[in-house]
Amino acid sequence: MAGTPLARAERFIWLTARVLEQRRFAYHFLGAGADPVEAALAAYLNEDGGYGHALDPDLRGPVSQPLHTAHALRVLDSIGRCGGLRAERLCRYLTGVATRDGALPVVHPSQRGYPAAPYVPVTAEPTSELLATGPVVGLLHRNQVWHAWLFRATDFCWAAVDVLDKSHPHEIQAAVAFLDGAPDRSRAEAAADRLGRLVRGQRLVVLDPARPDTCTVSAGYAPDERHYPYDYARVPDSLARRWFTDEEMERSLDHLAGRQEADGGWPVRRGVWAPCTALEERPITTVEALRTLRAHGRLVH
Repeated sequence: MAGTPLARAERFIWLTARVLEQRRFAYHFLGAGADPVEAALAAYLNEDGGYGHALDPDLRGPVSQPLHTAHALRVLDSIGRCGGLRAERLCRYLTGVATRDGALPVVHPSQRGYPAAPYVPVTAEPTSELLATGPVVGLLHRNQVWHAWLFRATDFCWAAVDVLDKSHPHEIQAAVAFLDGAPDRSRAEAAADRLGRLVRGQRLVVLDPARPDTCTVSAGYAPDERHYPYDYARVPDSLARRWFTDEEMERSLDHLAGRQEADGGWPVRRGVWAPCTALEERPITTVEALRTLRAHGRLVH
């Protein structure tokens, strides 16, 4: 196995990753159990039911944040631990930090006084954001979680998706995450078709990795922060997979596989604003790159 992409990634993970990413790698690729992953994730859990302590490296400090809690939800979903008391506790926290219309802000004002990435500004009166709400609502629906907060949050997501006519890749990814889990499948498919035309029409995707300049870099993004088909369609059954031809998808997966660096890890495309964030983000990016490649049948285990 020495020298394979997975073997090189494994060495990178053991050498550089936090305990959480080490255990996630072991669960997804080495046959380890889910309990150690959940135990590592619990270190970031606060008494209010939310997650903090820089679980998402872009927000430092101990306080719970929607961004951290969404990250925790993705981890729980990936190990099949997204229901029961875990979901109830998480929804109770989300209810407490929701805006007046029941949605989530990207950053709650409690972050004030702690370091945060410049591209996630902290404001006294944050607005409702599809960017924060869509992925959470989509995953909860996909796991058949029902909670009073979800009704208003779902209505917000539908309203936000329906009026999207100019966007940026991270917001589109959030919309896809919502649509992939939304219970109304026919409405989700119709909305996804429209978003696919928007993504291609506004050049929010690199369709040919040999010509990256054909993709628009959105305002506030890092100079090389372009998105590819695999960024939107992380798994083959995502509604976003329909946006791309087989050839376009295969080229993008070739590109993703080719981005593995000499040390075995994948690079972070977002702007680096503090040394520790880059160190913590690369193992997260590496685990997700491997999961994407395997989901599309491109990783020999």
